[in-house]
Amino acid sequence: MPPWMIALIVIGVVGLIVLMYGVGIYNRLVTLKNRFENAFSQIEVQLKRRYDLIPNLVEIAKGYMSHERETLEAVISARNQAVGALQAAAANPGDPKAMANLAGAESGLGGVLGRLFAVAEAYPDLKANQNMMQLSEELTSTENKVAFARQAYNDSATAYNTYKQTFPPVFFAAMFGHGANAELLDFDDAQINEAPKVSF
Repeated sequence: MPPWMIALIVIGVVGLIVLMYGVGIYNRLVTLKNRFENAFSQIEVQLKRRYDLIPNLVEIAKGYMSHERETLEAVISARNQAVGALQAAAANPGDPKAMANLAGAESGLGGVLGRLFAVAEAYPDLKANQNMMQLSEELTSTENKVAFARQAYNDSATAYNTYKQTFPPVFFAAMFGHGANAELLDFDDAQINEAPKVSF
């Protein structure tokens, strides 16, 4: 066999190995991206559940807290802002701006919910209301699920970011459309980072 033929075969084999390695990197990037997007959808499910509970909580409180209209309106307003921020983040999970907006909206919602529960302490009949106790318990349970889902999302996003930054995927990631890192979701408010303690 002539030397040029051997060289051509060697080049072809090396090219095939590089191509297969590139396909492997691409597939791994897609898999990791799908995992963190799926993990975000779990956060979305729990936050939507939380947002659905809040109007019911406010409706029950309205009957007892007629003088606290400002607090009740603040809760609904913060809930609506959080719903909008969640929709924007769900459209592009991992986007730094969307994640920061969601974290800020959740922080604001956590603050006004804390105020609502603090004000509700002054209304013994409200504290004793069976529906209020049940909703508060469901809200606390949902907060715990949000925390677990957020941790799973952050773990998946970190795995994706880490893989993209390792050698040799770092050379291929941007070329395959995976240039930007997935932003972690970190709620600054301690009331959101830890489930609220509701005692009715």
